[in-house]
Amino acid sequence: MKVSDIMTPSPYCCAPTDSLQEVARGMRDYDCGAVPVVDNGNIIGIVTDRDLAIRAIAEGRSPDEKVESVCTPSPQCCRVDDDVRDVQRIMSERQVRRVPVVDAEGRCVGIVSQADLARGAASGDRISDREIAIVVERVSEPSRGDQGANSSSAASAVRSHLPFGSAGSGGAELDCRV
Repeated sequence: MKVSDIMTPSPYCCAPTDSLQEVARGMRDYDCGAVPVVDNGNIIGIVTDRDLAIRAIAEGRSPDEKVESVCTPSPQCCRVDDDVRDVQRIMSERQVRRVPVVDAEGRCVGIVSQADLARGAASGDRISDREIAIVVERVSEPSRGDQGANSSSAASAVRSHLPFGSAGSGGAELDCRV
């Protein structure tokens, strides 16, 4: 199954100069929790509702501050013709719940969320419930920086049980940096 089969097309995007308040309103109005940050059509970052809560509100930042100050730069992306297992791998390894989708020119054309994966599984497509459960489990693990000295061996142990592979498994990895 391809990313284009399950992605949410044409997601709400923002510019790096948009205010935190404008982006929060966009999340409300478009019912989304992650917004690609786009400059000249290319993804330069992603901002989530959690970024707004933790990096902005909790730190007492002004609602007028630019979103580029709190977004995560250079998110891992996938292409529309990538296999869904590539998205599962990115989510698991990067511990992210959403992955932007770009076209051949690097322009944002969609986004894949954990919910999109679940809908793909529910529709009887080639995504198993077990694969979805593993992705959710991996994304929900404490951040790797919090796991102590054994984090790399623990991550390796979990990766070895992933049915969709891990880094180096032949899946395409696309960095959205421009």
